[in-house]
Amino acid sequence: MSTEARFAPGDWYAVVGDRVTVLLPVSQRDRVAGLWDLADSGAAADALLDALLAGGLSSLDHFALVAHDDDSTHLIVRGAPTATVSSTGGEEIVSAAPGAAWAEQVLTGVTSVRVTLTGEATADHPLTPGVARVSAVELGTPSASARPASPEAAADEPAAAVEPEREPEKEPEPGPEAAAAEPEPGPGPAPVPAAPVPPAAPLQFGAPADDPTPTGETPVVEDWPDRDGQTQAGGPHADFERPPIPGQEIGPEVVAEPVASLVFSTGDVVAVDRTVLVGRAPEARRFASHDQPHVVTVPSPHQEISSTHLEIRPGAGADHGSAVATDLGSTNGTVLAQPGLDAEDLKPGIAVSLIPGAVLDLGDGVTIQVTNP
Repeated sequence: MSTEARFAPGDWYAVVGDRVTVLLPVSQRDRVAGLWDLADSGAAADALLDALLAGGLSSLDHFALVAHDDDSTHLIVRGAPTATVSSTGGEEIVSAAPGAAWAEQVLTGVTSVRVTLTGEATADHPLTPGVARVSAVELGTPSASARPASPEAAADEPAAAVEPEREPEKEPEPGPEAAAAEPEPGPGPAPVPAAPVPPAAPLQFGAPADDPTPTGETPVVEDWPDRDGQTQAGGPHADFERPPIPGQEIGPEVVAEPVASLVFSTGDVVAVDRTVLVGRAPEARRFASHDQPHVVTVPSPHQEISSTHLEIRPGAGADHGSAVATDLGSTNGTVLAQPGLDAEDLKPGIAVSLIPGAVLDLGDGVTIQVTNP
C-alpha cells in the first residue's frame, strides 16, 4: 500500500508513525504523548497495541489502529470507527459488531484504507508523521471510483476521440439551366457572444481587529485624521526594544543555525532561526525592522485560533540551542504534548522549552510538530 496519507480536520487524535497509525477520541488525550513516543521510535504495531491496552480495555471504548508493510495491512477497529478497505479484490467495510471487543483483519493487496470517525468530510489535507486532530484519515491511493468527481479533475481528463464526419457523396453536377435556377446561399446568423462570467469573490478569513483575544496588541486605527495623501509611516525608532517577559532571558534576534523545525498539519515547514508567530491573522507590531519574525497564517474556520496565538523562538540561557513556545494569551489556549510526558495547557506569557517530537495543538485541527533542524 502507498504511504500517501490525507485527513479531514476534527476532534479525534491521529498518532501517525512511518508504518503505524493510531486513532483515539479526545477523551484519551493522556495516551497521545506516550503513543507518539513509540510511533516516532519506529515501534511495531504490537508495541503500540500493548501500550493502548496497558490501562485496561474497559477504559478504551473507541480506537482504531492501521499498520502496513510491503505485503499486508493489519487493521483493528473498536467502537465508533468504521474502515473502508479498497484492494485488488474490491471494497470491504470493517467495523466492530455490537458487544465484540473489536474487529480485526489482516489483508493483502490493499491499495487504500479510509477510517471514518465522525461525519463524512473529504480528506484533503496532507497527513505527515506526527499528531493531528482529525475526523477521518485516508492511507494509500483510493481507486478512481472512490475519488469524488470535481470540475478540475474533469478538466484534466483527455478529451475523447471524435470520429471525423464523412463527407456526403457528391451528386452529379447539374446542367447550366439548373445551376442558374439555384439561389446563392445567404450568410448565416451572427454568433451570439457568451455573457461574461463574473469573477468569484476571494476567500477571506477573520480580520485581526475581529479577535477579542487580550494579547496586548495595539488596536487597528480605522480612521486617519490626515487624508491629504502625504501621510507616511515613520521608520523604526533607534531605541526600539522588544518588551521582555518578567523573569525570562531574552533570546537572540536571529541565530546562525536553526534550533528546530516546525512541521505544520497544513503542510508548511518553518525553521526556527528567529521568532515565529502563528495565528489566523498574526501581526508583528512589537518587532523592529531588523528583528522581523517568520509569520505563519493558519486556517481557523471555527475561530478557535486567535489572530496572534503562539510564539516560538530560539531559547536563551538554560534553553540555549532549543526552541521555546509561549502562548500569547489566546482565547482557547494551546495544548503541548511532549514525548514521555502528560499533555499540558500552556500558561499565557510563560515560555516552555520544546524537545524533538513535541506536538502543539492550537485547535481547529491545526497542530505543530517539533523536529530536529
